[in-house]
Amino acid sequence: MTPVDHKVKHRSTIPVNHGKEIDLFVRQYKRAGSGGTPKPVLMLHGRSVPALPGFDLVLPASGGSPHPDTSHSWAQALAGKGYDVFVMDLQGSGRSHRPLEMNDPCNANPAQRDLLKTNPGTGACYPTANYPYQLGNSKSEGDELSTVVAFVRGLCNNEKVAFVGWSAAAFVMGPYVLQHPGDVSSLFLLAPMFPPKGRWSTNPDKPFDAPPNTPLPTQPESKPAAVFGFPMNLTSKAGVRAAVSDETLAEHLWQAVMAGDSVGEKWGGTDPAAPEGVMRWRNTYWWGWNDSTAKLGSTLGGEVPVCIVYGDLDRTANTPEVLGPVLHFSVPKLYATILGDDKLMFRVEGWDHNPVWERKPAKTLHHMSWQWLEGKKVYGVDRGSWLMDADNVLTEVVA
Repeated sequence: MTPVDHKVKHRSTIPVNHGKEIDLFVRQYKRAGSGGTPKPVLMLHGRSVPALPGFDLVLPASGGSPHPDTSHSWAQALAGKGYDVFVMDLQGSGRSHRPLEMNDPCNANPAQRDLLKTNPGTGACYPTANYPYQLGNSKSEGDELSTVVAFVRGLCNNEKVAFVGWSAAAFVMGPYVLQHPGDVSSLFLLAPMFPPKGRWSTNPDKPFDAPPNTPLPTQPESKPAAVFGFPMNLTSKAGVRAAVSDETLAEHLWQAVMAGDSVGEKWGGTDPAAPEGVMRWRNTYWWGWNDSTAKLGSTLGGEVPVCIVYGDLDRTANTPEVLGPVLHFSVPKLYATILGDDKLMFRVEGWDHNPVWERKPAKTLHHMSWQWLEGKKVYGVDRGSWLMDADNVLTEVVA
């Protein structure tokens, strides 16, 4: 299956380059077969891992096969079922435009600068970042999603788009659906990040109050500075590899990350002559996604059906309440908040936050998402909360 890569023009609303025309990366897989009504699917990555390593990881041929191993490509699995699949990177991630501020090692998270001590060197950096603000925010990322949705609909006879989001994609896709339900046919979320008592607004002094009847500011204040006072986070090779149990697959995953970042691949490591690479990802200030906004208008589960899948071992999308309103996440509380009846949730035994990189879970996930897209049913059920065991046997969870 041959991809078509697009550079979608977008007028940036990120404060650091506000008004500049930039390129957003979108990969397209045209549906298997021909004719009929287009069925567009748009896949959005989470906080750190870019789109292609997450949704379109292809391994070299092995075992005597002449063909690459696409068993971990969620995008190609859906395209093979007759969907027009689009995979996008937000600005500051993957193959989309990265503002020049991300090329300055002194703009990395100060707590992560040791990763750059040797390559390219951070000894001359001030304690604070040279650009002491986060890169993106809820408005800018929603604007980027809007641009890509319009692009996808333009290629697909203006058909509504099915959303597939992983992890922190929920911060962007969730509010978008609430604001633009007419664009979206359904929402499938894997391990969605949802802070029940998260920020309503951008006011750092009253971040959890209902938003005032005034336009949102262009640049939210980056408070606390330790969390939001820099534009770029880093992950080491060891950090990425730790997320994958198969060492061979982990190495291919890392190479896929490096293939999308010509700057990051030259950073990191302790040998000046042999940089190890780092994964660079945007620092974002999110608001407007909580247990008050998610139920607005009964849009979620009403006009836009929702399916949620997460693992019972996932400690990223489910965190303790004692961490406070910004860092307490709960997938079950998202499900409970959705007011519409057309909602479905699966808690899968043995899965963590990254089933896309485990062979059997990935195959199951691809199948579940296809069933959802095809008929808004998964393993014969169309609503409710379910526990799924390792043999895909379902047990209904009664509230």
